[in-house]
Amino acid sequence: MTPQAFQSAFARALFAPPQDGGGPLAALTAQPAFAVYRNTVMQGCVDALEANFPAVARLVGRDWFRAAAALYAASRPPQDPRLLFYGDGFAAFLEAFEPARELPYLPGVARLDRSWIEAHAAADDSVDLAWFASLGPDALGAARVAPHPAARWHWFPGQPVFTIWRRNRGAGEDGEIAWQGEGALLTRPHDTVQWRAASPADCALLDACAAGCPLANAAAAALRVQPDADPAQLLAGLLVAGAIVPAPMAIEGETP
Repeated sequence: MTPQAFQSAFARALFAPPQDGGGPLAALTAQPAFAVYRNTVMQGCVDALEANFPAVARLVGRDWFRAAAALYAASRPPQDPRLLFYGDGFAAFLEAFEPARELPYLPGVARLDRSWIEAHAAADDSVDLAWFASLGPDALGAARVAPHPAARWHWFPGQPVFTIWRRNRGAGEDGEIAWQGEGALLTRPHDTVQWRAASPADCALLDACAAGCPLANAAAAALRVQPDADPAQLLAGLLVAGAIVPAPMAIEGETP
């Protein structure tokens, strides 16, 4: 067996049920030390998920979370050695997880926990306010902007996911929660991840910008979902939040 084949078989054996017999490494996996190593690896995966999804863990309690995380880890071992990024499919797992059916907002909370990680680890960029200020009305409408690399946004129809998530990230808020749709925008304009509520128009405008639409088209998309929105206020709010930057071709002066 080549070293590469051994490593692949060893990784598969770690996450296979013990009763599977260990395949080509049966003699190795039958040793008591291998069970200890397997348990250590699984505990590391569960610990990583608990660290990566703190709002979910706080909502459901540590025992419930770790039991669910162990099932996730057994079926979806890490593909990246950086465990900060482990759990990219955890929200989808919770959507299909029968014990979570009574908590329909839980997958959305997991998506926001994941978005925090992505915003934290994203590439740096700067919001060029001078570039935006230099554009006249026609040029501004034709300009192409892009979401900041760290920007993450979601709209949750019918569920106050952002409020639930924010309170379980240690925001220290209390009081009744209005059961209605909410949006969230996470950004990292400097060194710290920040978040704020996002409207349907905010999300639609960012979706259109991510698709490469000119700003006028993006504003029109925002108005389609929220006709009473003010495009100028939307743009100003996203600029202040550090959520949009000039698209690279716009800075270079190329014709789209």
